Amino acid sequence: MKLFPIRTNSFLFLGAILLLSACVGTTPSADKQPAETYKLSLKPAAFADLPGWGGDDLRDFATAYQKSCARIVKAAPDKTFGALAEAGTYANWQVICQNMQTLDTGNNAALQAFMERSFIPYSVRNNDNPEGLFTGYYEASLRGSRVKSARYNIPLYTRPDDLVMVDLGQFRDELKGQRIAGRVQEGNLKPYETRAQIVAGDWPHNDKVLVWVDNAVDAFFVQIQGSGVVELAEGGTMRIGYAGQNGHIYTAIGRELIARGALSKENVSMASIRAWLAAHPQEADALMNVNQSYVFFTTVEGAGPLGGENVALTPGRSLAIDRSLMAYGLPLWLTTDTPKIQRLMVAQDTGGAIRGPVRGDVFWGFGEKAEALAGPMKAKGQYWVLLPKTAGQ
Repeated sequence: MKLFPIRTNSFLFLGAILLLSACVGTTPSADKQPAETYKLSLKPAAFADLPGWGGDDLRDFATAYQKSCARIVKAAPDKTFGALAEAGTYANWQVICQNMQTLDTGNNAALQAFMERSFIPYSVRNNDNPEGLFTGYYEASLRGSRVKSARYNIPLYTRPDDLVMVDLGQFRDELKGQRIAGRVQEGNLKPYETRAQIVAGDWPHNDKVLVWVDNAVDAFFVQIQGSGVVELAEGGTMRIGYAGQNGHIYTAIGRELIARGALSKENVSMASIRAWLAAHPQEADALMNVNQSYVFFTTVEGAGPLGGENVALTPGRSLAIDRSLMAYGLPLWLTTDTPKIQRLMVAQDTGGAIRGPVRGDVFWGFGEKAEALAGPMKAKGQYWVLLPKTAGQ
């Protein structure tokens, strides 16, 4: 069975719709390489080397970082802090989280001084190339109902009981970030039904409907995003989040449209893909089924959406990273060209299209403004990881 990266709690990415890094050829060289040629390297830096450092309002960052700290302080102190050896152990990070609790997090100057006192920045590079691709994602909006009707007849399913998802990193260190999924049959893990089979009802769990929505394209895109808010016909809203995936590899329909000559690498975007689907309703289902991946959902209570770290994401501050190379909870200084970003982020999510040392996805939040920011984002950029000064001691 093939290995593939999947989300643990939340989003697949808008960048995955296009899969620009491997297919379109417009992304930075760091992201054009096959995964096996990736080589992460770190170069020590000073805070003065970070473009725009000192101009960011770190109060928003503190809000996001404290969510990660709530998880960090519960971990075993002697446990290594993810795949990045230079990050040290959880003990190094727990001291920082505890010290932050004594700060006035409403005081930007105090926060900046604390970060400079606690961390050393390192330029993150791929084969000594500091430049990579940064895309954006958001929380989708849908219309739906708890009851099937002539209008609301597209199901979004809950996770079926027989879906088995395996984190291979728990078995071998070299497989960190890799997962498989399927169904156990006669003692063996077998592939699950494809997206085409599930949407056609050709599988055993047609009764596992979480909510009915009114638009098949919206249903497809919320599976790419992995999270959304459904405006219910009965009144009120339902926040839904990622609960599992059928184990089939994600295939970008933007790439498929480019291969057909329907779109070009210059004009492929979320808006152009939606426009093509609307203009070709007879072909839309077949195109969407080129992607065999199918995502299952659950309701999310309280703050959300939840990222892979299992904490609520913060718009403009939560960054998705390649978890096989980076760890949740890492502070990262991000700079991009268009849109221009110079701010401190927190690694709190991951996804199938986010592969490589210099690669990230910015969470922009919910609603039309967030969609407008996320949809066209294909930015060249760099980032610096902030590591505890005590990690190397």
